[in-house]
This record gives sequence, C-alpha cells and structure tokens, in this order.
Amino acid sequence: MQFPDDDNGQMLAAMAEAGIDLTQSLEVDFFLVFDDQRDAESAIEALTQTELQGELELNFDEESTKWEVIVCLQMVPEYDALVAKETELNNFAQEFDGISDGWGVMQHQHGDDEFADDDDHECNEHCHH
Repeated sequence: MQFPDDDNGQMLAAMAEAGIDLTQSLEVDFFLVFDDQRDAESAIEALTQTELQGELELNFDEESTKWEVIVCLQMVPEYDALVAKETELNNFAQEFDGISDGWGVMQHQHGDDEFADDDDHECNEHCHH
C-alpha cells in the first residue's frame, strides 16, 4: 500500500507495517490542544452540541502544561478521511484559541486479544508469538 509522504501518510504506513488492518473501522483519537482550561471546556461544550458521533475526553498534560481534548471517532483510517477530519477539527479548535495536534490509534483494538488468555494455550514449535 502506498501512502503520501507526509505525517499522516507516515503514520498510516507505520500502522500497516505493525499489522493493523486499515480496511476495518478503528477508534481514532484526534488531539486538540488549548493553553487555557476554559477554552478547552468551551470547546468540549460546543462539540457536545454538534452531531459528532464520538467520545470526548479532557486531560491536562503536565509535560506541556496544556489542556488536551481527545475526540475519539470510530472510522476507517483512510488517508483523505483522516486529513479532512483533522482539518475540520483544527478549524473548530481555532475558534477556541486551540489547535489540532494530530491523531493516533491505540495499538490494542477489538480482536487483538487472540492470545490474551494464555492459560488455555500451550506453546509448541508452531507458535509465533
């Protein structure tokens, strides 16, 4: 699979290399960053008033001393869709003096726990984990 040579393309290539099926719907986290807690809270309040189908979370990042709104959306991680959503959320965040700070996918997704219960599994010469 070929991806554009930018941050989003490199992230998708790394995900594909890690064995993540990019044709399946995944939980994609988009990160919006704000200097001020009130701005972040106002952004979350406004997002709850939209038709956005996802989960919202507010965190304070001790390292950067910034407020982070995480917008978790269930979607197929397709390049154009990711870029469009990131642009949309960046434009939204700017209305509240914030910016988009990229997106990510948690490594553990539904179906990743094939060997989670190793009590029922005995290793042999055919194991590859």
